[in-house]
Amino acid sequence: MEQNEDSTFKRNFTLKSNNLKGQATAKDFFNSFGCTGQNTSPHLSWTDAPKGTESFAVTIFDVDAPTGSGWWHWIIFNIPPEVTELKPEAGDINKSIAPEGCIQARNDYGTFGYGGPCPPPGQLHQYIITVFALKTKLDLDKDTVPAIIGFNINDNTIAKASIVIYAKR
Repeated sequence: MEQNEDSTFKRNFTLKSNNLKGQATAKDFFNSFGCTGQNTSPHLSWTDAPKGTESFAVTIFDVDAPTGSGWWHWIIFNIPPEVTELKPEAGDINKSIAPEGCIQARNDYGTFGYGGPCPPPGQLHQYIITVFALKTKLDLDKDTVPAIIGFNINDNTIAKASIVIYAKR
């Protein structure tokens, strides 16, 4: 059976990281809330985005946070469609490393940009890192609450790819 260019079987939207190997390190950890990490956002890259992608969003979400609703560690959206990589420390809003035009929202620590893992002592937490290929740029700003951003991301997703890491202290 011949496949055309738009075939879902031909493309494999993939997310990877050069520095994450399944387990968060001190470099990744938050530097507050009892944690003493370097709060360095990871390198992330993606390939084979689907046709029609107008922007990307990346999220890091702790599904095991003891909140009843998880914990947003990073939401960065309106990443231009030609961008296929976030460099380490792109989540530090003071360093201007993130791609031009993207928006870094407030995380659940109450700060903008990346906030690294910091699970309660003795608990192993799972962090889902996802890149979303979106059919449009999102008409939202950095002060939009994470739940509304998440709704808009999911409402405009063409494809997504994820990796999972774990952290314990």
